[in-house]
Amino acid sequence: MNRIEELEILIRARYPLILVETHEEARAESIIAEIAKKRDKKMYCWSITRGVYPYGQSIQSKKIDSQTCDPIAALNAVLEMVEPSIFAFKDLHPFMQEPTVVRRLREISQYLKNSFKTLILVSPHLKIPVELEKEISALNLELPDLKELDQLLDQIIKEVNEKNELKIALAPDQKERVLKATLGLTLDEAENVFAKTLVMGGRLKEEDIPVILAEKEQIIKKSGLLEYFGSAEQFGNIGGLELLKEWLKKRSLAFTEKAKSFGLSAPKGVLLIGVQGCGKSLCAKALSSLWRVPLLRFDLGKVFSSLVGSSEENVRRAIQVSESVAPAILWIDEIEKAFAGTQSSSFSDAGTTARVFGSFITWLQEKTSPVFVIATANNIQQLPPELLRKGRFDEIFFVDLPSRVERRDIFTIHLSKRKRNPKDFDLGLLSKESESFSGAEIEEAIVSALFDVFEKGQELSTQAISKALNETVPLSRTMHEEIDALRSWATERARRASNPQPEEETAAGKRKLEI
Repeated sequence: MNRIEELEILIRARYPLILVETHEEARAESIIAEIAKKRDKKMYCWSITRGVYPYGQSIQSKKIDSQTCDPIAALNAVLEMVEPSIFAFKDLHPFMQEPTVVRRLREISQYLKNSFKTLILVSPHLKIPVELEKEISALNLELPDLKELDQLLDQIIKEVNEKNELKIALAPDQKERVLKATLGLTLDEAENVFAKTLVMGGRLKEEDIPVILAEKEQIIKKSGLLEYFGSAEQFGNIGGLELLKEWLKKRSLAFTEKAKSFGLSAPKGVLLIGVQGCGKSLCAKALSSLWRVPLLRFDLGKVFSSLVGSSEENVRRAIQVSESVAPAILWIDEIEKAFAGTQSSSFSDAGTTARVFGSFITWLQEKTSPVFVIATANNIQQLPPELLRKGRFDEIFFVDLPSRVERRDIFTIHLSKRKRNPKDFDLGLLSKESESFSGAEIEEAIVSALFDVFEKGQELSTQAISKALNETVPLSRTMHEEIDALRSWATERARRASNPQPEEETAAGKRKLEI
């Protein structure tokens, strides 16, 4: 049962006071009017600027009942109405702190129970005075579903096709992707972004999805807890990690109606554990481009606040925002740092970290919304064991240092990015000399070599990159013991993100002999 059906049932059951929390005032009015028509009731609206007026009266109308602009007078008008009616009071919440308004609402509540009248408070803010908590039934009007957005899109396409020679036509699969991208927007926001795409390109196609996602960016920015990342990276810019990339590609259609009707549920997420600088964060950024859904970075550091109880509320708000723009990817970088103090939380911060962690993992376990979580971690010793339990994530992948073949691919990618032809370089030599280097360290060596040759007025060469590699001390040497411990832990507890290469097996054998 959705919220619209629930609202109708409350009206039929003669619930006297109902609070509908929504920013979509016009949509709420339209839904209430439809229910009123079905129940053969009159509908009236109230606002502080217009007083009580019949639904459908134009805002340009000069018929303003100035006497009922006052909230108490308006509530009295509700009592005086004889015929079966539904009243939609808009933005009454600022006045619900006044004792006289609260008292009158309590009195009206008792009266309306035995009448065929209903008072509905439409407000974007849910704050009920303690005196009215038992009198008011509150519900949150959900954002438009695919059916409503589909009707809006059909209406816009019809109007455009009637007025223009250029006809707009969307194939069913293209239309579904456009509508999926629009989920999370209000009807007004969706209408605006459809109009924007038409103005920018005179069309409405799958290629316009980035414009729609940009509209969602505004919603995310307003939350203050999530950061929107544009999908600039491509999957082709990731060297290696073939097993992980294959796993993610198989789920590229997981949010479609076809997958749902096939019996597939939306994937929950993936935990990437491994050596720093080996492409974990890059995968999150590239996945957004592959799946064509927004990428939201959840900075858990912003969650914790000095006010008691506000940290838990921040988590709930961030989850609510991510679900409102779903389907989406929620990226949590270095998750172990945020929850490292979970075990000692009761002594260090009065249990705040433990409560925030509990709220988060419960959502991970129970969520049904199409929000795919990508969490990355470098230090498994700091990870709470509850996070690794089956059901939190679909899979745990171990991202190791790139093999020789993967390093060759990484050199090719970064040289091409910097407008150099990889064929002009001895990639075999470079991949051999960069053994135990991470992808980030290889990129930095190329950048360092570019600075060296630029200062000398020369062109980038294999020798310049080789020199930069030899001057670099990779992390694998300075943190040799930690990386070996991480590999040992991941052997039986995580899936490999890359196919094992002979070079890796030989290196592992050497380490065993040294031990």
